[in-house]
Amino acid sequence: MTVIQTEALTKRYGSSQVAALADLSIEVGDGVTGLVGANGAGKSTLIKILLGLLAPTSGSASVLGHDIRADGEAIRQVVGYMPEHDCLPPDMRCIDFVVHMGRMSGLPPAPARERAADVLRHVGLAEERYRLMGGYSTGMKQRAKLAQALVHDPALVMLDEPTNGLDPAARDDMLALVQRIGHDFGIPVLVTSHLLGELERISDHVVVLDGGQLLRSEATQAFLADTGVVLVEVLGEDDAQTRMGEALAARGLVCRPRGTMIEIDPVEVEGAGDDAAAAALAHDRLRDLVRDAAADLGVGLVRLQPQTGRLEDVFREEVPA
Repeated sequence: MTVIQTEALTKRYGSSQVAALADLSIEVGDGVTGLVGANGAGKSTLIKILLGLLAPTSGSASVLGHDIRADGEAIRQVVGYMPEHDCLPPDMRCIDFVVHMGRMSGLPPAPARERAADVLRHVGLAEERYRLMGGYSTGMKQRAKLAQALVHDPALVMLDEPTNGLDPAARDDMLALVQRIGHDFGIPVLVTSHLLGELERISDHVVVLDGGQLLRSEATQAFLADTGVVLVEVLGEDDAQTRMGEALAARGLVCRPRGTMIEIDPVEVEGAGDDAAAAALAHDRLRDLVRDAAADLGVGLVRLQPQTGRLEDVFREEVPA
């Protein structure tokens, strides 16, 4: 199901008419969608427009079937938003703040308190809910911001840099929560992050922006597909890697050193085409050549693995220098 749709969405600022977004047309569906882009790529502008807080210069967009130009208030009633920057009143208890945000979204007093207690338990703040938020750690503040985005049982959640400032353990916990929201709770999530490795761990779909323009919008697995390149690591004397690389080149393989490993380009099977059987045959042939080369040299074959793509590699290739 499509929860966000934009058509030629454009936003220009100032007398110079600098485009923060330019003719952006995307669709966001169920699950977790990652929004990728460097500072100035247009991520925050897009979220503000989708929430009805900023009017586009041209183009159109809808969120959960609501038009952004006419139905901004209706959108904000059904969407949960977690901002990047700290927005928590330090002299307020977390439970009171989350209840207040629930009331602001239209919940009556009793349901707002019930929902607040429930959602604080889900995000891991059940024991600390009566503490003043000014004494919270960064991780607890991020969880409190997530709780207020969920308290009114939204139909869509937008999370702006939810792992910002977190240590590795807290980052993993937050990512697990985001994935749980999108998959276990069944609430579609649009999440931004500068740490691209995070998005490939939790997202089902990735939208890549640069300079306000769409570079790529595709299922995450398409970014992470097998590249056909194989990585080999050998163990032996000091020059084992060099000797192994020379032996592989002598067998007709195109290879190069890559740190402690050897990177081998895909092997083509002549006349076999692009079918899966041909790819399997090429992999088998390459493995046999590597195994035989290692045996002939008397070196230990530590690793022989296919190289899959990484989101950050694809992003680097797609974004022009």
